[in-house]
Amino acid sequence: MDTVTLTRPDDWHLHLRDDEALKAVVGHTAAQMGRAIIMPNLTPPVTTTAQALEYRQRILDALPAGSAFEPLMVLYLTDTTPPEEIERAAQSGIVKAVKLYPAGATTNSASGVTDLAHCDATIEMMAKLGMPLLVHGEVTHAEIDIFDREAVFIENVMKPLLARHPTLRVVCEHITTQQAAEFVAEAPDNVAATITAHHLLFNRNKMLVGGIRPHYYCLPILKREQHRQALLKAATSGSQKFFLGTDSAPHSQGAKESSCGCAGAYTAPAAIELYATAFDEMNALDQLEAFASLNGPRFYGLSPNAERITLERREWRLPESYPYAQGEQIIPLLAGETLGWAIKG
Repeated sequence: MDTVTLTRPDDWHLHLRDDEALKAVVGHTAAQMGRAIIMPNLTPPVTTTAQALEYRQRILDALPAGSAFEPLMVLYLTDTTPPEEIERAAQSGIVKAVKLYPAGATTNSASGVTDLAHCDATIEMMAKLGMPLLVHGEVTHAEIDIFDREAVFIENVMKPLLARHPTLRVVCEHITTQQAAEFVAEAPDNVAATITAHHLLFNRNKMLVGGIRPHYYCLPILKREQHRQALLKAATSGSQKFFLGTDSAPHSQGAKESSCGCAGAYTAPAAIELYATAFDEMNALDQLEAFASLNGPRFYGLSPNAERITLERREWRLPESYPYAQGEQIIPLLAGETLGWAIKG
């Protein structure tokens, strides 16, 4: 196949930051995606419906002229989020989900949940109203190896949570392991997962062999090749449970290339091209539209986008960098390298 035409995709896991950074990056996603689930881990985090509505307006104001991109808002779950806030979120029609960050798991997660027992009444309200819980699925205990934290989370946190709340709608975000892929595939239909392009394309060797490559450092961290293969199998299987979520995470070049670099891969400028590359590796381009454009809307109870896009097999070179906030640069994943798929037109 030298061309692939598909319904305009959506991004079901996206970081846009705020202020100058937001203005610098939102156009990259808007050029490709019809909608995106917007992560709420700002500083301070988006914990109320009122804050989500204000953040949504800032995103709309930052869009390039003529853009039809629609941000879908998310609340940041804390130990003290009241059930009444979930009711307000559902009534707003704007907030589509609530995000669980275990405290300390990733960027700007210090305000996250310390113990899900504190949130039981709130999660019960989410289950009642059909509000999805988006899960960063890693434990944060210092004694647990960073490469094992997702698998341990599934056994120690996710399975007990679903036993207590079997009807809760859950998205296991940016899954990275064979254990997670198998768990989601075998779970009831109220459990789904997003998969990033970088976890489909690379294993941990890409980050560690020949020197430490900070732009491949993300959380959850890249895993062994067996896990990458399991993710590729899941994404291209045709299962409606798996869909596109880039976890594109902007950080300045200085914040990434430092003695304690930030976690996150910036993939928004070439997101759908990167996914096409991964699906092409599996000879599964015929499954790309379901994964990128149909499965996510189905899970969230939305219609697919009306527009269509076409990808063509054509080489092009990613820029070395893009302008970012405060006069700094942002380095995209695969900066300066050649991709084999491009959006036509």
